[in-house]
Amino acid sequence: MYIRKRYKKNLYLDMEEKKFGDRNNQGNYIPKRRVSYPPVFVWPLAPFQALKWIFSIPGYFLPWNLFYVGIGLISWFALSPPLEDYANLTIITFALVFMKNSGLVLIFYGAFHYRLYIQRAQDIDFKYNPKWPLENSKNFLFGNQTKDNIFLTFCSGVLIWTCFEICILWFAANGYLRLISLDESMLYFIAMILLIHLWRDLHFYLIHRLIHFEPLYKWAHKTHHRNINPGPWSGLAMHPVEHVFYFSCALLYLFFPFHPAFIIVTLVHAGLSPAPGHAGFERVKTDKEKSFDIDSYAHYLHHKYFECNYADGILPLDRWFGTLHDGSEESFNKMRARLAKKNQKKFRAKTLS
Repeated sequence: MYIRKRYKKNLYLDMEEKKFGDRNNQGNYIPKRRVSYPPVFVWPLAPFQALKWIFSIPGYFLPWNLFYVGIGLISWFALSPPLEDYANLTIITFALVFMKNSGLVLIFYGAFHYRLYIQRAQDIDFKYNPKWPLENSKNFLFGNQTKDNIFLTFCSGVLIWTCFEICILWFAANGYLRLISLDESMLYFIAMILLIHLWRDLHFYLIHRLIHFEPLYKWAHKTHHRNINPGPWSGLAMHPVEHVFYFSCALLYLFFPFHPAFIIVTLVHAGLSPAPGHAGFERVKTDKEKSFDIDSYAHYLHHKYFECNYADGILPLDRWFGTLHDGSEESFNKMRARLAKKNQKKFRAKTLS
């Protein structure tokens, strides 16, 4: 009650937050910037704008894409067992890979959670939903949203991530898959590494649309959507069936020559990128007057409304297929009309059956 009164009087908004958005009467933060796509897949073509975006900050490479690529390369070349160790799997090899992946998740997700939810360093500035994660709810394991999310992240998410990594590299180490060497295929290596983000975006959209259909939604994806007000640990809080779909992005490399680093970078990208996307904040403050955008608004709207923004990146798939919600009232009304039409068709089908 106290918080809502403060919002209605518009007293709470700090100066940095007011530059980028506003709050409604319920205290929900609404960014001024609408969800949009880079000037790449547009008509008429805009090659100069596209090239400028690729090398801008934020852009294709920076800040996140090169970060995930860098962590993935370090993970393979410095932290992973040598490829020959995957040929004859042992408990030790599995444990080392699981611990490596768990460590990456613990550090990255933990940094967002510690800064924003334990320290609460910026309170609710830029937080879409002013409420904090639920600590007493029957919808979550242990009655606690954060504990539920952490359990699913490590006991299902990181475990299945590790299984994909080890199984694919076992086939590679035993000569069942064709590998490339850096000495012979450096240009191919660089090109593939830098295109991983595009593949991940397409794969995520396809499997995301799939698991929104019954019965997969009820069996699996519903677990993830319990997080209507997500936090960083919600990113990998999925049912094991969804984790299998999600990390299947690494299976792409079964069909053409690859370097083991491709597998690791792709899985690291899939494993770490949900953290900022589910942080629950639009921006992270570095001090009282500075902040940076973590590109989370599109996916927050998906968690809030369920039936929009299935993609979360560069490819304008939601725009092409009519499921884009850019945060405006116009987009909300279009979504509501689309869902009303969809429900009407379902009702007619039931009455005719």
